[in-house]
Amino acid sequence: MNLSDLTRNSCMLGNFSAKRGYMRWWHSFSGRNVQTGTARTFFVEIFMINPALGGARPILGQHPHFKKRGMKPSYVMVKAGVFPDENGNEGRQLHAFYPISSLRTTDSPLVMQAGNVSSENDNSPEDDISCGNFLYSEDRLTGFVHVSPEKARRRSLMTEAGYMKWDLTVSKSVSCHTGILAGRLFRALHLLNSFWHGEGIRSFFQGSVILDGDVYEIIPDLSYGCADKHWGRSFNKPWFQFTCSKMTSGRTGKELRHSVLAVNSFCPRFLCFSFRHKFMLQLTYMGEDFQFTHCRLDTKETGRRFVWHMSARNKTAVLKLSGSCKKAEMLHLQYENPDGVKSKLPLWAGSDGVGAIQLYRRVSGARELVDSLKLENALCIYQSEP
Repeated sequence: MNLSDLTRNSCMLGNFSAKRGYMRWWHSFSGRNVQTGTARTFFVEIFMINPALGGARPILGQHPHFKKRGMKPSYVMVKAGVFPDENGNEGRQLHAFYPISSLRTTDSPLVMQAGNVSSENDNSPEDDISCGNFLYSEDRLTGFVHVSPEKARRRSLMTEAGYMKWDLTVSKSVSCHTGILAGRLFRALHLLNSFWHGEGIRSFFQGSVILDGDVYEIIPDLSYGCADKHWGRSFNKPWFQFTCSKMTSGRTGKELRHSVLAVNSFCPRFLCFSFRHKFMLQLTYMGEDFQFTHCRLDTKETGRRFVWHMSARNKTAVLKLSGSCKKAEMLHLQYENPDGVKSKLPLWAGSDGVGAIQLYRRVSGARELVDSLKLENALCIYQSEP
């Protein structure tokens, strides 16, 4: 349901999960080049892994120095970048790493901050750090990342070369509260591989981004922003996320300003056993929330795009979703899991997904069409099962 809960957006890895777990705060938003008017979609993510294992330096799980010693990763990483344009060009992701000891935080509402980290010793593991800083709060994002071509050639950094700076305010207008699926009991018993909270599935960003010298203006009504959080012991497989806040009503022909769709996968578990994956869907339509956990997804992959068809139902409504995203407009996001393993399967991510929704209300055993919605500029993140 559309319910803000800042406690779920805080740092909450404890006990065993702090030694084997991750948290990631994701933000994506659109902006326009002030000179050319070209629209691009950017992302800024704060990623924390195994905080209880960290210290005065980042422990990079892909670095040979740490691999030889059997050390699991532990660091704070800023992932910033831009999705490919409509021609499939100029997409990139930039990483800056910080030791756990450098992170300064408050509890709830959460504020995180870390400063520049660098090393002059080319022979030390500490040198495998790109340059940057960041400030995160519930209503503000500032920072920069700079990765040189020399650093980008190091596989342990999982990054590309470039420079990005951002100065943004954030207004989170629609939330997705997952209820008991991320409640205290589920978290205490680790009943899901990964938990999700969508504090700002519909967010309005304002400010500026500088990407390799080009300045982009971020305008609230054209930002189509998303801000959410995932955390847990491991990543979901399949990993599926589809979020869209640029929706046009077929009934009125108008764009819906405070309506949004958010779909996320989750995987129930008990002890060491993982069960069949499931999906949660929330559609906030004209101030009314429709939430579904009885969902079925069919995925089709062609040479050029991914196509998804989902049907969802609850006691009062039925929803049918069709969506797709071109592969040329998607990146392969790079992560390592809390065990220091980097998946061989690509994690596809794009921001120009399109689709359609048919929303029906159940009335006296029949279905009554509420609206047909056109979807544009949808965030698509997908990784298939092993």
